[in-house]
Amino acid sequence: MISIKQINEEDIDLCYELDSKTISLWSKKQWASEFKKKGIKVFGLSLANSVIGICVLQVVLNEAQINYFAINNKFRNKGFGSHFMNYLIKLCENIKINKLLLEVSQSNVKAAKFYSQFDFVTVGIRRNYYKDGSDALLKEKILTTK
Repeated sequence: MISIKQINEEDIDLCYELDSKTISLWSKKQWASEFKKKGIKVFGLSLANSVIGICVLQVVLNEAQINYFAINNKFRNKGFGSHFMNYLIKLCENIKINKLLLEVSQSNVKAAKFYSQFDFVTVGIRRNYYKDGSDALLKEKILTTK
């Protein structure tokens, strides 16, 4: 059974563990800091009571930024990421978000292709943004609010 629910600061260890096994983006201290930011909503995608995906969404007025999105490697390419992203897009539309933003490494071709399936378009580039020297592609999706 697949479920998506908002998770809180008590789940930092869970977030850090999944991150360590996937994209290794943040330290435990950075996860703690993320939960304290204004407008942050953290969602967990669970399968049989085990979290297999996490998304950190930051809402600012009528825009939202996806600060983090990852699916456990064992569950990639099975539709779980698409299910999760569709849920997040519908949620944003329902709370009157006009624009959804994210950044992805230019070297992460699979992720960039994944986001393009949801009509995210590249609107800018941050040169040498990541630790490995790769550029960050700034992507946005315009939403139709209800």
